[in-house]
Formats: sequence, structure tokens, C-alpha cells
Amino acid sequence: MRILLVNDDGIHAPGLGVLEEIARELSDDIWIVAPDVERSGASRALTLTDPIRVRKIDDRRYSCSGTPTDCVLLGVLDLVKGKKPDLILSGVNRGQNLAEDVTVSGTVAGAVQGMQMGIPSIALSQTIDYDHGKECDWTISKQTGAEVVKRLLKHKWSSKTVMNVNFPDFLKDGQLAIEATHQGARDEDVNHVDRRADLRGNDYYWLGYNNKQLTPEEGSDLRAVMDGKVSVTPLHIDLTAKKVLSQLAKEFNYNGAV
Repeated sequence: MRILLVNDDGIHAPGLGVLEEIARELSDDIWIVAPDVERSGASRALTLTDPIRVRKIDDRRYSCSGTPTDCVLLGVLDLVKGKKPDLILSGVNRGQNLAEDVTVSGTVAGAVQGMQMGIPSIALSQTIDYDHGKECDWTISKQTGAEVVKRLLKHKWSSKTVMNVNFPDFLKDGQLAIEATHQGARDEDVNHVDRRADLRGNDYYWLGYNNKQLTPEEGSDLRAVMDGKVSVTPLHIDLTAKKVLSQLAKEFNYNGAV
């Protein structure tokens, strides 16, 4: 099995090393294409108005100046020689990609681009406590990642679906528990803006997250990781609000005179 690894944290990110450990439990045909610097929050951005520079690190490892989506495109269409990958793994991200975050996540975007190109793709993220400045603990993703991926690969999921895996920062009762979940929704906004002043007195800003206590619904990705379970969420990119569409159809599916 040929596996392409991508991420949004950059070619030197610890999580990419974790992902490679996971992948090597599945295959020895591993290729890596990752951004040269961190591209978190890039979503599905494409580099269209600047050239993309690629640096070859070794025969199957490359960094590029573009986004996670660029990395997948370059890997599949040019850098991975011979047959195209059988599987794309994106991550392991430093920090969770849950609920609304999936729409801005470069990690999820890498998997989505793989899916769009007809390749089964999985996004993997390690939960971290942003509020208390803790270092990311990769233990759970290292210990359980290969097992989770192996279990997923037993199932033939839809070609229009990507799998979004989030590892908790603790295991409930010390045992691996995996839950199939739906994409959740936070009951409070957790975005944070930190305004500071430079030495000339000009304002600048840092954007980030806080750790407000949430009460997510049962069966959601948020609830699973909060309960110490690995969350596996099938995602697709059809964002159509079906109920609203049926309501609008009554008004706008109209062919009468103006």
C-alpha cells in the first residue's frame, strides 16, 4: 500500500513524525510532501498567484512553499513517482479539529483534496489544552493511531467522504475507546483576540482559542474527546442546507412572467 503523508504544521512538525510512525505500521511505501512552514488555518487555499517552490529532502520526502492542498496536488500529480497513492494521511495535527473548526483546518483540507482526487483520505489530530499552555502530548496518537487507521481501512467508505480522527488527551479508564461521531457545534464561541502594542505604540493582534467549558451533545466529536474517546467523524463537502433548500424551492422554482 502506497501512502502519502501531508500536514499543515510544516515539514519539521513533531506530529508529522508521529504520523510517519503510524504509517510505517501499515506499509513501507511512504511518501511525504509537507509545507516548508506552518500553514495552520489555511483551509482549502490554493496557491494560484505565486510560484510554488519544492525542496527535495530525500527520495520520498519533500517540502513546498504552498498550502496543504498544494502539497496533495503536487504529491499526487508530480512528486510521487509511479502509481498514485492508495491512501492519504493528513496530520497528526497539533490541536483538535472538531465541530466548526473543520472548515478552516488545513489538516482536514489535505484529506479533502485527496478525497477529491479519488484517494481514500484520513485527517488525524491530537487534542491539546490551549488554555493552560501545555506541551502537546503525543502519547495517545502514537499508541493508538495505527490501530484506528487499520480499523477504518476495513470499511469501504463513500468516495465522497473523508474521515476526521481526533485523539483525546487522556483515555477513559485507561482503555482505548473509539466512537463514531457526528460533527458537533459549540454552544459558546471559543475564539480569542489578544491585542498588544509594539515598541512604537502600534497595535497588533494574535488570534487563538480559549478553553471555555462547553456542554456538547452526546454523539458529537466534541463530546467524545471530552470523555476520553477517539472520535471518528465521516465528513463530506456538500454544505447545502437541505431543509432550507426545500423551503426556498417553493419560492424560487418559478417560471412565470416577471
